[in-house]
Amino acid sequence: MSTITAISHRDRAVLRAVAAGRCQLSGRFLLVDGMGCCDQFVGPRLTEAGLISSDPGVASLTETGRALLEAA
Repeated sequence: MSTITAISHRDRAVLRAVAAGRCQLSGRFLLVDGMGCCDQFVGPRLTEAGLISSDPGVASLTETGRALLEAA
């Protein structure tokens, strides 16, 4: 698991959308409200950082992702 040294406003917005149950992972693609995320790299980046689940289907926050979002 890698780490993100700084989290952007976009990353926080995506984490909030994941927490609200609005995101799905399809391969390496992150779908928000059924549409492809405009930032094609945010899904893989947050997954590789261990902040969101890597399992296909409904995306969920990891404990680390939840803690980071609560601290932001």
